[in-house]
Amino acid sequence: MTAAQRVINIPGAVNLRELGGYRTESGRVVRSGVLFRSGTLTHLTAEGQQAFADLGVALICDLRRPDEKTEEPTPLPSDQPTRLEIPIDPGSAVELRKRLRDTGLTLAERVDYMTSLTGELTRDHAPDYVSMFDGLLSMDDGGFLVHCSAGKDRTGVAVALILHALGVPRHTIVEDYLFTNNCMDYEGYILPKWVARFSEENGNAEQLPDKESVMALFGVREEYLQAAYAGMEAEFEGVEHYITDALGLSQGDRQALQARFLL
Repeated sequence: MTAAQRVINIPGAVNLRELGGYRTESGRVVRSGVLFRSGTLTHLTAEGQQAFADLGVALICDLRRPDEKTEEPTPLPSDQPTRLEIPIDPGSAVELRKRLRDTGLTLAERVDYMTSLTGELTRDHAPDYVSMFDGLLSMDDGGFLVHCSAGKDRTGVAVALILHALGVPRHTIVEDYLFTNNCMDYEGYILPKWVARFSEENGNAEQLPDKESVMALFGVREEYLQAAYAGMEAEFEGVEHYITDALGLSQGDRQALQARFLL
């Protein structure tokens, strides 16, 4: 399966794609149609909601803050699929929103903030990702979707950890992380969202930054994910020890996940 084939184009979806087809270090392959990632689901049309239901997702893991869920509610029955709500709000994100509102940021400052934010996810939010893996391990059937607002930072780290737990090599995981930049609709989703936020926080939608500056926040860069790896390496001597010691996944847990999600 190519990267483009993993993209799921249904009306109203944001950055929706599956993880099927990735090959592990041992030569096994992630099953198709069981692991999904996305941004907000709030824009799903009636047709999109039916198409989403056809994916067979049994558990949605929502990493958004309460205010995000209030502003962009998920337009699906509350019990179909089952919801696992794990609100993650890194302190760096709080400061980022304040700085954007008060003074704006240069491109370099935006990159620095996003790098810090992604590193913070593995450093300070291991208990939240433990809850996510508990949800994964509790599943008997159906698909699993993890998402946040744009499906790139909190979700990007979540997906990286899931793929590592399944044995997918790091270079493949980085490629999947960076593929978000190809999946985000700049004209149809990112720019309107930025204009709305910029107008609300600064009162002047005409003074918009260039595309690179916008994508520093709404896209991903390899250095962002590398910051998460650096934190795991500094404190736990790498991602494998992080999975074992910080997330508490036993060898039996990983074997159970591999039996469930790998061919």
